[in-house]
Amino acid sequence: MTDYGRTPQFGVFVTPTVELLANTFELAALADETGLDLIGVQDHPYQAKFLDCWSLMGMLLARTERVRVFPDVACLPLRPPATMAKAAASLDVMSGGRFEVALGAGAFWEAIGAMGGDVRTPGQAATAVEEAVEVIRLMWSGERAVYSGGEHYRLEGVHPGPVPAHSIGIWLGVGGPRMLRALGRSADGWVPSSSYFPPEILPGMHAKIDAGAADAGRDPASIVRVYNVFGRVSDSRSDTLFHGTPEQWVSQLTDLVVETGMDTFVFGTDGDDLDQVRKFATDVAPAVRAAVDARRGS
Repeated sequence: MTDYGRTPQFGVFVTPTVELLANTFELAALADETGLDLIGVQDHPYQAKFLDCWSLMGMLLARTERVRVFPDVACLPLRPPATMAKAAASLDVMSGGRFEVALGAGAFWEAIGAMGGDVRTPGQAATAVEEAVEVIRLMWSGERAVYSGGEHYRLEGVHPGPVPAHSIGIWLGVGGPRMLRALGRSADGWVPSSSYFPPEILPGMHAKIDAGAADAGRDPASIVRVYNVFGRVSDSRSDTLFHGTPEQWVSQLTDLVVETGMDTFVFGTDGDDLDQVRKFATDVAPAVRAAVDARRGS
């Protein structure tokens, strides 16, 4: 059993298509009103029907007052980290500290290459992520000039800024052993998805993150563990994970917190269904918080 003792958080996963734009704005308002913590926006620039993730995130921040927003996850091969750091800090300043960053190493390489991005081997992609974390931190440092010499990304005396309004988290959507250890050494959070990483394999992945944290003298509990969960809240019980009644959801997510080590759940559903997100926000999230407190004896 692994419980890092973190307070559970909840969010909604947004599909940034042109057809769903009005629905996306309603989702953002719903998240703000119902007490959800996060809005995660897919970043796939090569998808013809997708709006630009970063432009959309700015609009969502402008239309909300409380909820935080992050790219879930940013496509690093098509987003130079120095300019991404400046965009992130700008959004954070303009929103009063409501922006986080999650990075992905890249996956759909043919599409990335077709758009002019670097097509990388797994090793190159891992190195690029490690370098990007360093570059982004330097760009937020407030120093007079910063330098970084990497294989993929370099800073050569650039004047960084602006400084973010709050200490922005750098989360990584990674899964390989090397990158999990690197995450533990230098990043602030982990963002896996249930469709790729089912619950039964999460403990072994936590162990690699924690080993990396130990290498760097960091507390593993300082690392946010965000889980993108895709399913449906219904009136009928189900034998399928993340499909079923609110009570089943509460039981499953509570176990994921106190036994499996996750602490933040970003809910995605077919068609970005408003009613589904409302059920998750009102019938599931508060009950999970209460159940986790009860299991911890709080």
